[in-house]
Amino acid sequence: MQKKMLAIVGVIVVLIIALYFVIDYKNNKALEDNPYGTNDLDQATIDQLDDPNYGNQILPDDLIEQIDNGDAVTVYYYSPICVYCQNTTPYLSPLAEDMGVDMKKLNLLEFSNEVTRFGITSTPTLVYYEDGEEVIRLEGQKTEEEYEKFFEEYVLN
Repeated sequence: MQKKMLAIVGVIVVLIIALYFVIDYKNNKALEDNPYGTNDLDQATIDQLDDPNYGNQILPDDLIEQIDNGDAVTVYYYSPICVYCQNTTPYLSPLAEDMGVDMKKLNLLEFSNEVTRFGITSTPTLVYYEDGEEVIRLEGQKTEEEYEKFFEEYVLN
């Protein structure tokens, strides 16, 4: 009886170790060529790396450079662990693409300290910058129609 119990425990331990290595391998594979420039990412970010709705990422230094250069830039500030962002992104990202808006995405879970200059206090937040200044922002979850109006009035005119 004791030998059977040890064998069962041994099999369970081997399975747990194997599962750890499979997950570790999967995460390392996902981290290759990621847009964040680091392998020290939160698991929620790793889980979104292959999702096309979270492409077109911008790093804080690149955003600051674009704003300082006076470039027009639209930025979607989000967090992978924000429920409102998880609800908004699946319709906002395709909407921006369909309307021809180059909407950059900035992951606040990874860069919350680097973006304090922008005064982002909640997610999701969509901001349009032009001539080095913030023109308009939408904070919180909005409807698809509200985002469409935002793009039409401020970004595409």
